[in-house]
Amino acid sequence: MAATIAAMAFTLANVEGRAALVRDGAWFDVERASAGTISSDPMLALRVPDALHALDARLSELTADGSVADVVLGPPVPRPRNSYGIGLNYRSHAAESNMELPENPLVFTKFPSCIVGPTSDIELRTETGDYEVELVVVIGTGGRDIPEADAWEHIVGVTCGQDISDRRLQFSAKPPHFDLGKSRDTYGPIGPVLVSTDQFEDPTQIDLSCTVNGEARQSDNTRNLIFTVAQLVAYLSSISTLATGDLIFTGTPEGVGAASKNYLKPGDVIVSTVQGVGTMTNRCLG
Repeated sequence: MAATIAAMAFTLANVEGRAALVRDGAWFDVERASAGTISSDPMLALRVPDALHALDARLSELTADGSVADVVLGPPVPRPRNSYGIGLNYRSHAAESNMELPENPLVFTKFPSCIVGPTSDIELRTETGDYEVELVVVIGTGGRDIPEADAWEHIVGVTCGQDISDRRLQFSAKPPHFDLGKSRDTYGPIGPVLVSTDQFEDPTQIDLSCTVNGEARQSDNTRNLIFTVAQLVAYLSSISTLATGDLIFTGTPEGVGAASKNYLKPGDVIVSTVQGVGTMTNRCLG
């Protein structure tokens, strides 16, 4: 796996709708830095990871466009064709939810229209809003019937995500509306950047955590996923052809608000962190 993805080392951000590479806190506009050979559209830039790697290798020779600290980042994958969610993918979360472990991945759709940036406000519009920090996988080279052994070769990078949920809406019908309950506008913050998988010593073991108003709520490692990232890619691609930029929210660990009825309130600040990717900070509005 390492040999295949070694040519894809880069950190991609969305700066005012434009693709940018990030290095040591500075950002470089991809179109400018590549003299127009790579598109400024983040969705198109994702299609040429080798070119992004080659450009990243030259960043030390180029002048940065600015500091990341001085800009508002958008979602690194702003317009995914499909956005999949995986429910009950940590045993601890299934246990706290009093639900049986799934025999196959529990898949739902987070409508792409819910995707927002790493510092975007979350419009709760409910008294039963909940948080779920997750590792989000981004498909690079798409395909159908991808073998599990080849799955990581089809992943261009990973990012941090919040699977914000309206529990009342989610369980307002039988079977539950997982898609609707998790797809209100602004219910899918991702970011702050997309990080190529070769930057991890082991991309199958990544820490993730979540705090609300500074209080630790969730903490785990993706080694504890019931269905691994490779299994999810193989399973989904056996049903639906995956495309560049498709997102997979891989599941959340225990500690969600529904378990303790400690739901989100207007003014709450959610801080979500994925090791090697960074931190998102999202404030809740009424």
